[in-house]
Amino acid sequence: MADIVIDNIRKAFGPTVALENISLHVADGEFLALLGPSGCGKTTLLRMIAGLETQTSGRILIGGRDVSNLPPRKRGLAMVFQNYAVFPHMKVRENVAFGLTMAGADAARIKQQIESTAALLHIEPYLDRYPAQLSGGQRQRVAVARALAVEPAVLLMDEPLSNLDALLRLEMRAELKAVLQSAGTTTIYVTHDQTEAMGLADRIAVLYRGHIAQIAEPDTIYRHPATKFVGGFVGSPPMNFINLPCENGTVHLGSLSYHAPTTAAHVTLGIRAEDIDEAADGMEFTVRVAEPLGVHTLLTGTACGQMLRVTAPPRSRPAPGSTLTLRPRADSIIWLDADTGLAL
Repeated sequence: MADIVIDNIRKAFGPTVALENISLHVADGEFLALLGPSGCGKTTLLRMIAGLETQTSGRILIGGRDVSNLPPRKRGLAMVFQNYAVFPHMKVRENVAFGLTMAGADAARIKQQIESTAALLHIEPYLDRYPAQLSGGQRQRVAVARALAVEPAVLLMDEPLSNLDALLRLEMRAELKAVLQSAGTTTIYVTHDQTEAMGLADRIAVLYRGHIAQIAEPDTIYRHPATKFVGGFVGSPPMNFINLPCENGTVHLGSLSYHAPTTAAHVTLGIRAEDIDEAADGMEFTVRVAEPLGVHTLLTGTACGQMLRVTAPPRSRPAPGSTLTLRPRADSIIWLDADTGLAL
């Protein structure tokens, strides 16, 4: 196994800068998710780690070895793609063995690795089938087994579950986490799905416009976003943001008063939908839509002249146009600079 050091990476395509000043350290055996919207640079960064793209400047080290200028085959890594990339003319057994066969491994090791990785991914019954005889989830398991069979120092995964339907994605996410915990392989996982990142990763690096907006454990990303973008991107529904006037550090929210850590004239209050309660005093909330979602009802409406989303008990059905009095939980409020969007 090996750690990964990304040292001040920059990538430009002509005048367009895709990544700027990217530095991070992935510990040996750690699972790091690169999370962000389309075009933020996450796949470009993964491809540079793999050696499929060349950085404009900066270094990449794997296990303390500078691999910045090495071809992919000499970096000691394996990659799993979004589109499975299994060979249709080969049986599952041959697909799993492909990397080992190309590396000239002996027959005994190939047999052992096929058996162990097939058991790990629960694909033993399919070893003598062709990919066309498998479901999408089974083909993705084959792709992961092929990557793990070569015992890579690093496993790179580029949105490997995005082609699966919602139920199969949930099942594969749980299996993938169990498999990689057992294998102990250092893993970098690219996704735009914040649920995948939250559920799978030891840490998440949130990318935005070619920069790392925040890197932290999933709970910290969710509860203490470093920027308005992170709070709005991570979580379903996203974090609520209410822009409020601020006088000498005091903010009024209906009948409530809060101390904000700023002397600015305006401040942004961030609060999660589940951290707002109905109360006797607080801010008035006018219901626009109530969506029953099983575990809770999601209410969308307005407060302080701005849109707000609130979770209510599952049997709650307030009528459109009705008014509730709500109180944000003081210990769950995040204060952000109204101009920069940075957490205060």
